[in-house]
Amino acid sequence: MIDPEVQKTRNMTFEINHVIVNRWSPRSFVPYDIDDADLFSLFESARWAPSSSNSQPWRFIYAKRNSENWNDFFNLLIDFNKQWCADAAALVVVVSRKNFENNEKPSITHQFDTGAAWENLAIQAVSQGLATHAMAGFDYDKARKTLQVPDNYEVMAMVAIGKRGSKEKLSPELQAREIPNTRKPLSEIVMDGKFGNRPKSL
Repeated sequence: MIDPEVQKTRNMTFEINHVIVNRWSPRSFVPYDIDDADLFSLFESARWAPSSSNSQPWRFIYAKRNSENWNDFFNLLIDFNKQWCADAAALVVVVSRKNFENNEKPSITHQFDTGAAWENLAIQAVSQGLATHAMAGFDYDKARKTLQVPDNYEVMAMVAIGKRGSKEKLSPELQAREIPNTRKPLSEIVMDGKFGNRPKSL
C-alpha cells in the first residue's frame, strides 16, 4: 500500500512494489534506541546486493545514539545536518573498496556496487518502519582519519537511520522540505537504442 503522504506528491507510471515508492529521505526523527537486531537486519539486506565478480566492496561503519562512538560520528557532520541528525538512532558511514581483493586491480564499478547495497538497506528500512537519509554533508577527510579508513577504500556517504518524527520539530526552512519529492519522467531517463532516443511507448 502506498503511504497517503507519499500519494500526495508521487505518481507511478507503471505498477511497482510500493515499498520502493514509499522510500524517501525525511529529516525529522524521534529519539529512539535501535537494537542490534533491527540495525543489523538493514546491514544484512545490504549484504545481499549484487556486485562485479561478487566483489562486495561495501563496508558500513556505524555508531548508535548514546554509544561511546556517537560524538565522533556526529561531529563529522556540517552544522546544517547537525540540526536534524541529533535524534537519529544511528549514523552510518559507507565506504567502498576501490580495488579487487583477489588481484588488487582497480574496480571501475565499486561505487555502482556500493550504491546497490545502500539501496537495499534503504528499502529494508522502509519495510521495518524505519527511515533513512543519506548525505554528503560531512567532513570526508576527517571521517577517513577518525574512523581509520584504509587508503584503498573510498568514503562514499553518511546515513542517518531512525524512526520518523513530526515535521514540527524542524526549523521552518526544513519543515517546508519535509515532503516526499518527485522524480523525472521515464521519457527523460530511458532511451531506445541510442542516447537521446525516446521510446515510442513513452
